[in-house]
Amino acid sequence: METPVLLAIAAAGIALLLVLIIRFKVQAFVALLLVSILVGLAAGIPLTTIAATDDTPERLGVIQAITTGLGGTLGSVAVLVALGAMLGRLIEVSGGASSLAGRFTSLLGPKRVSAALTAAALVLAIPVFFDVGFIILVPIIYGFCKAAGVNPVKFGLPVAGIMLAVHVAVPPHPGIVGGAALLGADLGWVTILGLAVAIPLGVLAHFVAKIINRREFTMLPATARQFAEFGSNDTDGFGGGRGGGTGTLTKTEAPPTAGTIMTLIIVPLALIMTGTVAATVLPAGDALRPFFAFIGAPVFALLVALTLAFFLLTVRRGWSLAHTGEVMEAALPPAAIVILVTGAGGAFARVLTESGVGKALAETMTATGLPILLLGFLISLTLRASQGSATVAILTTGGLLAATVAGTDYSTVQIALITLAIAFGALGLSHVNDSGFWVVTRYLGLSVADGLRSWTVLTTVLGVAGFLLVSVLWFIVSAVGI
Repeated sequence: METPVLLAIAAAGIALLLVLIIRFKVQAFVALLLVSILVGLAAGIPLTTIAATDDTPERLGVIQAITTGLGGTLGSVAVLVALGAMLGRLIEVSGGASSLAGRFTSLLGPKRVSAALTAAALVLAIPVFFDVGFIILVPIIYGFCKAAGVNPVKFGLPVAGIMLAVHVAVPPHPGIVGGAALLGADLGWVTILGLAVAIPLGVLAHFVAKIINRREFTMLPATARQFAEFGSNDTDGFGGGRGGGTGTLTKTEAPPTAGTIMTLIIVPLALIMTGTVAATVLPAGDALRPFFAFIGAPVFALLVALTLAFFLLTVRRGWSLAHTGEVMEAALPPAAIVILVTGAGGAFARVLTESGVGKALAETMTATGLPILLLGFLISLTLRASQGSATVAILTTGGLLAATVAGTDYSTVQIALITLAIAFGALGLSHVNDSGFWVVTRYLGLSVADGLRSWTVLTTVLGVAGFLLVSVLWFIVSAVGI
């Protein structure tokens, strides 16, 4: 099939995907599977697998291509997302977020509450999903804002901004993990570089939010009432006790220390980074390389962190095994939805590969001369603005560019940077079709118009800044020859 036809089929498939999700509210997992089948059939993929002959290689059928892509992606993603979700849930329920925020505030001083909360949010966002993490911090934001006599948006805006930046760019979050799997990126390098970019973005989020907050935002009546009632009758204003608004931590149970939470977050990151650095520094054939590769595997690193959390947050603090099991199991249903969507993104990517769309796109890209970093960023940003999900934007873009990356002699570090450029494209332009937009505006009391003036602007600035920082790293890596 000719290149223009294949590209037209791919464009029509993506357009149909957006229509199904945006207009008809079809669940993303189902929409991805339906579009995968239609694109595969339109592009000439056979109904069933055709065995290889002396002259032709094996051709997978449509369903076989989907299941192969789904299984391949889930093999890389499912365990990481599940372990990360359980670790985040234990931190959430134990009240660790409150300890972390309080510790950062005491270190930076009462005059730097916004900076302290933003720093704490950056750390907390590594193991905790964006929506959940922000909701956990809302009571803490409300408490500091009431004490300072300011609108919640003053402290809440930078907190939400950096949490979303970490969510799209740092493993074990599903979008970046799935995108890395599709592009063949090393998760260790993605983690190191993602954190290296996220830290300055945290500083930027603090200062950009200060500029945005020069405008006075009128709080929505419902949020104003909730904010006014916060702290009355010794409750958190959300129907719970002290436990970060979850209602799961009793008033007599002391939350874990900030040091404990930092340990649980730093240990897996340190293990992953150690494995990556060792693989780079140690010569091939060194006896220690297999050991460091093992301890640096993200699955092993997260399993170690979860084991530590089990002891430090539950056993040592007197939780029953039954209660601990319930808390950990409660993290899995929401994670299962994310895992399935990620797997369906992998299925769509495999169909694009089997149909020849990926190869056709690679040839067209080569002819245009557009840098792959810029192309990945723009495609991801467009998809993010169109359908709202950062995860779907990363996975779809990764699937489109997978053939280009595989067919070009990029280094391991360069592939990690390509993955991050796509991720930061998915950070920008959060608006009314994004569930995160409604979470942030609802709790901060912003109208839709004010949300577009503040939250949408902040996410776009952070996305563009993240891409620019990745571009700088790309030039450095290319110059050094890494």
